[in-house]
Amino acid sequence: MTRRRSLLLFAAILSLSLTGMAQNGVRALVPALPDKLTDTDFWSLVAELSEPDGEFRSDNLLSNEIYLQTVIPQLVRASKLNRVYLGVGPEQNFTYIAALRPRMVFIVDVRRGNLHLHLMYKALFEMSRDRADFIFRLFSRKRPEGLGAKSTTGEIFTALYELYKATPEKEANDLLKQNLKLLQDHLTRTRRLPLTADDLKGIEYVYTQFSWFGPGLSYWSTGGGPRRLDAPTYWDLMVAEDGKGQNRSFLASEENFLVMKELHQKNLLVPVVGNFSGPKALRSVGRYLRDREATVSAFYLSNVEQYLDREGMRPVFLCNVATLPLDEASIFIRSVRNNAFGPGIGLESAVGNMPEEVKGCAPRQP
Repeated sequence: MTRRRSLLLFAAILSLSLTGMAQNGVRALVPALPDKLTDTDFWSLVAELSEPDGEFRSDNLLSNEIYLQTVIPQLVRASKLNRVYLGVGPEQNFTYIAALRPRMVFIVDVRRGNLHLHLMYKALFEMSRDRADFIFRLFSRKRPEGLGAKSTTGEIFTALYELYKATPEKEANDLLKQNLKLLQDHLTRTRRLPLTADDLKGIEYVYTQFSWFGPGLSYWSTGGGPRRLDAPTYWDLMVAEDGKGQNRSFLASEENFLVMKELHQKNLLVPVVGNFSGPKALRSVGRYLRDREATVSAFYLSNVEQYLDREGMRPVFLCNVATLPLDEASIFIRSVRNNAFGPGIGLESAVGNMPEEVKGCAPRQP
């Protein structure tokens, strides 16, 4: 057999194989969602998807959504595996992520300060072996003896509070400096992320607030408006429950904690700087996901729509969302104040069907 005939035969066999794969539902030559990202690819994705830094009225280091878990039973019933989660803001995303177990996560927020917050969390999740280790690193206190995998969230935070009160100021400041260096070294030397001086300063600012305010940190503790004594604290949010007596926070169990730790270890939680009604961030995320034939399971909005409505930009936002790969199971999670649980602290949560809400924006392409 001549070389030319051999090549023709190989090409024919390859063509038949690819045809058979397609007929059997296997898509050839289509990149799937990654099992993990290299550090270089992770940072490239952050940079490529992001828009310029924007502004918000507060630091938003912590949510004030004490009832955020009440929609989780509904989300879990409707969820499908191996999908993608989108969100905005700080730690409340972690509780939804722990419940939905997505394959990949994108947190899109208008402020670069939110990226600094999530980089701080990234380092702490990766450096911590369990929940107690994470909590004491987060608030920059020495972990006491006697806490383990079976310790409740309440027990861990009670121990933290007692230690927070008892630690002398100088000792606390020295430990903060030591932990900050370890955290920043992890990001810049272990992960080799090319963080700027401003990024490092932003991470330092965020981490310092957690050390200063301790488990009593609330949405109103730091910059952006008068402090409110009725706002839920970090401790309150971590021991809250779903309305049926079950605590579903990301620190409620070692299993929930490990969901977050694994995502970060694989570089699969990607913080993005972007405006929901901006020209790039959401549409770029949509393009990335469509190219990999992925589907969005849930998009947590907090109460961003309230600000979009004030600016007349909600239709633009919805048309940006329409470029995401959606199906009938894709769900909006939004924060509202409808007093369903009575007046008082914090926002409540509600859900909406994403395809139904964006169907006025067709075709669903960028």
